[in-house]
Amino acid sequence: MRYQVKKSPIVRKQYWLSISLILFAICTFMGQAYSVELLNVSYDPTREFYKTYNQTFIEYWQQQTGETLTIKNSHGGSGKQARSVIDGLQADVVTLALASDIDALNRYQTNISPEWQSRLPNNSAPYNSTIVFLVRKGNPKQIHDWSDLIKDDIEVITPNPKTSGGARWNFLAAWAYARSTYGNDEQARTFVTKLYQHVPVLDTGARGATISFVQRGLGDVLIAWENEAYLALKEQGGDQLEIIMPSLSILAEPTVALVDKVVDSKGTRKQAQAYLEYLYSEPAQHIIAQHFYRPVNPEILKQYAKQFPEIKLVTVNDFFGGWQKVQKAFFSDGAIFDAIYAEIN
Repeated sequence: MRYQVKKSPIVRKQYWLSISLILFAICTFMGQAYSVELLNVSYDPTREFYKTYNQTFIEYWQQQTGETLTIKNSHGGSGKQARSVIDGLQADVVTLALASDIDALNRYQTNISPEWQSRLPNNSAPYNSTIVFLVRKGNPKQIHDWSDLIKDDIEVITPNPKTSGGARWNFLAAWAYARSTYGNDEQARTFVTKLYQHVPVLDTGARGATISFVQRGLGDVLIAWENEAYLALKEQGGDQLEIIMPSLSILAEPTVALVDKVVDSKGTRKQAQAYLEYLYSEPAQHIIAQHFYRPVNPEILKQYAKQFPEIKLVTVNDFFGGWQKVQKAFFSDGAIFDAIYAEIN
């Protein structure tokens, strides 16, 4: 004859509590197992934009797939950031200031597909910008165009083209103005050499240059990304600074790419690809505009027309023959910028 021992209410409660804890632990483990971490290695002035965009994409991805994403960012001068990835920083995606910095990732080994720029719309540039001037309120030095930057009493703040993508856009915008105004590259070189004689310090990145101008009070004018200038204006409340649009500037086209070697090693290709593709979505294009970048969606750009005044722009491809030529002629070791810098120091 069998006897069954009846469990007391306390024992039964402990039993179900134990089961609940086990199930909770299993669910937690499964959630952790399906959590994915991405690293976006970006350039200096995208910090605020990607902070907002990351949260939007995380929520979107959770709704679409049930997956939990963690997205980390690394920021610095674009050239310096590219160097970090070349040296082994495990970036799932790179969102850098210019195409040549992404091309450089294959300098010593194949980190990305050579056809990376054809994978996404608009040559993998989901947003644009241009180069403008930021001056003190009231424009006390009467700076209106590039020619004013070489006046005797003007100090110009711009970062180092050897480490900063934004600085390379600045350099090319100045060169394009001078060549268009004076008619040839020889005169353009003379003008740009004079301009750099007015630069007291070369910060490594665009954000560092902004800090030098806005917070440290250095210089009379900052040559800046348009979005960085608007952000500085917003943070200062508009009572200390103002933006000057030069007569001619350059269409700055920051680009984005998967780092194939990393995403295949980590198994994050699907998530990283979606992260970049979503930059072209309507919600993301609005976030782009709200952070003072120019959307590539023309309909959304129209909605922000007052924010982005028309300005005569040249492009790297049409005016300079593309980034490969530009990098070799102007910014490689021993090229034109190095020669100019050696001449004035």
